[in-house]
Amino acid sequence: MSKFRTTVTELLESADIKINGQKPYDILVHNEDFYARVLSGGTLAFGESYMDGWWDCEALDQLAVRLLNAHLDKKLKVMNPSFLLTFLRAYLINTQSKGRAYMVGEKHYDTGNDLFSLMLDKRMNYSCAYWRYANDLDQAQIDKMDLICRKLHLKPGMKVLEIGCGWGGFAKYAAENYKVDVYGITISKEQEQYAKESCKGLDVSFELKDYRELNTQYDRIVSIGMFEHVGYKNYKEYMEVAHRCLKEDGIFLLHTIGRNSSTRATEPWINKYIFPNGMNPSAQQISKASEGLFIIEDWHSFGQDYDKTLMAWHENFHNNLSKLKDSYDERFQRMWQYYLLMCAGSFRARRNQLWQLVLTKNGIRGGYEYQNNPRFN
Repeated sequence: MSKFRTTVTELLESADIKINGQKPYDILVHNEDFYARVLSGGTLAFGESYMDGWWDCEALDQLAVRLLNAHLDKKLKVMNPSFLLTFLRAYLINTQSKGRAYMVGEKHYDTGNDLFSLMLDKRMNYSCAYWRYANDLDQAQIDKMDLICRKLHLKPGMKVLEIGCGWGGFAKYAAENYKVDVYGITISKEQEQYAKESCKGLDVSFELKDYRELNTQYDRIVSIGMFEHVGYKNYKEYMEVAHRCLKEDGIFLLHTIGRNSSTRATEPWINKYIFPNGMNPSAQQISKASEGLFIIEDWHSFGQDYDKTLMAWHENFHNNLSKLKDSYDERFQRMWQYYLLMCAGSFRARRNQLWQLVLTKNGIRGGYEYQNNPRFN
């Protein structure tokens, strides 16, 4: 056995993972060069070697939980000097600058509406659903949107700004059910086109625009799954934009994935293949950015729901592979499966969180509350 295989085998066994074992989270290696590749390339090489078919695993989500609970990703960073270059790049360069803002739209969100329509719920929500009272993805996403509407205290006729509107699912729901006027921005041409078509006839409009260009005031602001693309160098500016666009008595809801600790660099594989220049904020980074601008009225954590959401997306993706095979080759399919299942494991391991924050400029006199949905009583 080579020294590379010995080292990787020992690392994996520390997480109760065996090479060519019988458990669903064990790794079946097809290429002996896998060991040297992972040791030299870290988590990036681990994901790429899976995409290339060098190894397989029956349950990638379970594998991810064990890898993260044993902190093997951090051990690989220590052993892999290339991660230092990634960190230095993120430290020296504003990788989420205005000039680079549209990269993630072109790379990820414009992948193809055919893919996302088969994977997501009927309303095309690409963010964590709310499963507390739901038994299926469609209802869980409706419950998430309604939860946000109630937290925002929406009333007919209000002007709502949505920073990062996706395919228009929330805007359509809020306009139809709460009779508000929604203006949404996105950095994805595919999303903008789909949203405009989906919301025809409603008091809703969409535009391809970077958030830093916003300068009009609204009664309410909502941002669902967009803050992950802002980057630590821009958190303060993002909050300043939200502050100048919110009326004095307005409410701002921020829905974002969160990290347990602050970082200045993203995971290399996710950065290269899924979300270029993405970065999940920590609680400290959010608090620091909002300090002096907003009062945090409510901080709701339900990251366990993202595990369930990602598993539902993967089930839809897997069940529709036959409809996608002509447009997406096997390497892409393996990449997408790795992305969905490894991310599900990260939430199950509590490495990642999902937060909804309610913020106001001056505080709500008497305290903040939101109305319960009668269905939940």
